[in-house]
Amino acid sequence: MPSSPEPPLSDPASLPTVEFAFPGPLRDQLVAAILDGSKTSTTGLVADYEHEGEPLPEVGSREVVVDSRDRPVAVIEVTDVRVVPVGQVDLAHAVDEGEGYTSVAEWRAGHERFWHGEEMRAALDDPDFMVDDATPAVLERFQVVTVLQRSDH
Repeated sequence: MPSSPEPPLSDPASLPTVEFAFPGPLRDQLVAAILDGSKTSTTGLVADYEHEGEPLPEVGSREVVVDSRDRPVAVIEVTDVRVVPVGQVDLAHAVDEGEGYTSVAEWRAGHERFWHGEEMRAALDDPDFMVDDATPAVLERFQVVTVLQRSDH
């Protein structure tokens, strides 16, 4: 039986964009890790999706990754989505975030710095926002479908 042809890549201009962190050094680091293949997972918070009125990611969906200058750099496809309490994030997910974490405790400390930072609290309109073990997290796995352009960083 002949194999089915690959589905055509959607026109990147027609795809939604995805931003990793806020523009600046952290986003630049994350985009570089996506482009070099070391970042294949990411973590969001259900609270952020709810605040933005956005649906959770779905397996098979594609998005355009943008860099700190809002330039499209890659198309990614979601391969897995799980919602778990922050206290149940596993080591494989933490390592696959491509940020050099070697333990879940390291991953947690880094993410809490981000989630408890001024930018995130402002984005959520909650100056006292805090996560704890029970906070629902969105664990997403993805693969790069195509590189659109290399980031300067």
